[in-house]
Amino acid sequence: MANIVLLHGAYQGGWIWTRVSPYLRAAGHTVFTPTLDGCGERRHALRPGIDTESQAAEVAEMLFFEDLTDVILVGTSCGGMIACRVAELARDRIARVVLADALALFNGEAVSDHVQRPTAITTDIGTGPSYEDASNRMFASLTGETKEWALARYTPHPVAAMAAPVKLDSFWQQSWNASVIYCTQAPNPGLAHQKRAAETLKARWYELETGHYPMLTEPEALAKLILTA
Repeated sequence: MANIVLLHGAYQGGWIWTRVSPYLRAAGHTVFTPTLDGCGERRHALRPGIDTESQAAEVAEMLFFEDLTDVILVGTSCGGMIACRVAELARDRIARVVLADALALFNGEAVSDHVQRPTAITTDIGTGPSYEDASNRMFASLTGETKEWALARYTPHPVAAMAAPVKLDSFWQQSWNASVIYCTQAPNPGLAHQKRAAETLKARWYELETGHYPMLTEPEALAKLILTA
């Protein structure tokens, strides 16, 4: 059985995986859903200096202290940037990398190079949409109780993790057992971005007919793809 580490995207926390992890655990796997530094229930620790590299270093430390091997490392949305960096830092612990409708930036690229995100609330340390923007744009693919549940939980994201160029010294030059999952109804990151990642990684390609939050709209289908080697 594998150790599965699920990394969330911007404005989220480990809570975003609540509907997926039961399917993975029912299949006998050990599942970790860490909330990244400054995010979700850790928003009170939001401070200057948190960036993609520091968040990834913390996750890599978790892999070490938990002594995790044969890890299936899953990143969604901006969590894709974290997953790539974690994979670099903990190469010998990673069995497979799964990018689920994820931003897969090359070294030196920034989120703004690929995605234009209107953010109504930005400070020196955090950035995020207003409630109206989150409801009408970010979570537009969600409905009913699921949408209200997500809206009650979204939080600002460390601004440097969204604005600064990523540092990936060797990820894209290495060979990985990888999968790319494209959500066909999601405008961002988009088909071309996902195809670039899959082609560069020589990864398996999967599609889900859903929006950018498959872990909320299609949790069982997403879980199956995560487990597909």
